[in-house]
Amino acid sequence: MLSHMIAYECPRCRIQSPTDALTWCCPRCRGPWDLAFTSAPVSLPSLASRVNSLWRYTEALPPLPYGPEVSLGEGRTPLVRLTDSVSAKLDFLMPTLSFKDRGAVMLAAHARRLEPRTVLADSSGNAGTAIAAYGARAGLDCVVYVPEGTSPKKLEQIRAHGARVVEVPGDREATARAAREAADEPGVFYASHVYNPYFLHGTKTYVYELWEELGGRLPDTIVVPAGNGTLLLGAALALDELHRHGLVDTRPALVAVQAAAVSPLAEAFHAGAEDLTRPAAARPTLAEGIAIPAPPRARQILRAVRATGGTFLTVTEDQIRAAQRDLARRGLFVEATGVACWAAVNAAPPRPGLTVVPLCGAGTKTGLVP
Repeated sequence: MLSHMIAYECPRCRIQSPTDALTWCCPRCRGPWDLAFTSAPVSLPSLASRVNSLWRYTEALPPLPYGPEVSLGEGRTPLVRLTDSVSAKLDFLMPTLSFKDRGAVMLAAHARRLEPRTVLADSSGNAGTAIAAYGARAGLDCVVYVPEGTSPKKLEQIRAHGARVVEVPGDREATARAAREAADEPGVFYASHVYNPYFLHGTKTYVYELWEELGGRLPDTIVVPAGNGTLLLGAALALDELHRHGLVDTRPALVAVQAAAVSPLAEAFHAGAEDLTRPAAARPTLAEGIAIPAPPRARQILRAVRATGGTFLTVTEDQIRAAQRDLARRGLFVEATGVACWAAVNAAPPRPGLTVVPLCGAGTKTGLVP
């Protein structure tokens, strides 16, 4: 019965659940949900007269009646050339200054329909600020779990939107565990950018925007940061949809970037593994937003990169420092996690054709790294 409507679906167990339930994970394997949803093709000529936000791609998005009301004008960020072969998409120019707004607006619109007692999120900072902002826009009570030591500027931003902050002792994984325990309480909507697939259907608009900006084609290479893989998996969704609808002939290579200090996905990829070979040690890194020792969607991330003929790259702390300063000298002040892709492209041999990197978070959130 559920196969004829939009439903949550476990990619491992194929168990389905209605999306109007607060069940945040597969009840059998406790893994993240996918969304059983088939998009319709987007007409490129029709876009000229549409709303100037990611909601212009309505055929590609799951139906969310409160979406336009919750919107803060997110999306439609500029594409700026950095070199003859590399352009940057300025996703730090979002309402909360990070790309996480693409997914947060989807979660807030979905949560408003469900009317939960509380919306709960966990984050190293940017997802938390986005959920707090869009939760405020939707009139929802929000609580955000963050690791102790999270940037004071990000904590201030979360609190400014009226969300309660719970600082969890330990690292990002400890924070996620605490949030998942709280998510099982009655009346809680777990606005997880990792477990809830509505978030991925928001981040996929990043690629739809590239497709529109480039006149109905895509770059040859799309470089994305990979911690929990939310931008990468959204990009993979969009590539599949655009190709399936005959709107592009070929799919760009997805190149994923991790910090060398915490790189479990890169290690598994280069070992030829289908899943994580082992969780990474939680070592300190300037790229805190992608320092995820055991991403729950690791198998999907590895499969998506391989399916496009892409690869994984890693960057050192010194490369991150240099990349942040280099971009700042070009007029773009980006936080340390957000410069990882630019650092990787500079260090790797050039790839043929046009490469696009995302600049995901504003430098004002964390400051210049020492």
